[in-house]
Amino acid sequence: MFPEDVQYTAEHEWVRSIDGGGAGSIRIGITAYAQEALGDVVFVSLPAVGATVAAGEPLGEIESTKSVSDIYAPVGGTVTARNDALDGSPELVNSDPYGEGWLIEIAAQGDPVALLSAADYRALVGG
Repeated sequence: MFPEDVQYTAEHEWVRSIDGGGAGSIRIGITAYAQEALGDVVFVSLPAVGATVAAGEPLGEIESTKSVSDIYAPVGGTVTARNDALDGSPELVNSDPYGEGWLIEIAAQGDPVALLSAADYRALVGG
């Protein structure tokens, strides 16, 4: 439930470096813990490719049958890719949050918000 190859934020996003994406290229998603708390995801609002996001600021929203939640940027930078598959299949966030349910990719610039290891995130959520 807590992959070791990603880092985590206290707001329940995950960050993974992307091989071949260039220096500072990262992929972002929400954690399994977050998607379980949300329930069935029915809609995902993501920024367009080319948009600039700021570390610690909302970059989009996830709507579930229970609520609407902001997604926060763990680092600032320019959006280089978005998971367009979520437009037609937002449930991928529930079924595969660390794989096919990824959200966006960013060419990171500047320092990230505080990132946690898998062990630290597990301790944060009581897992």
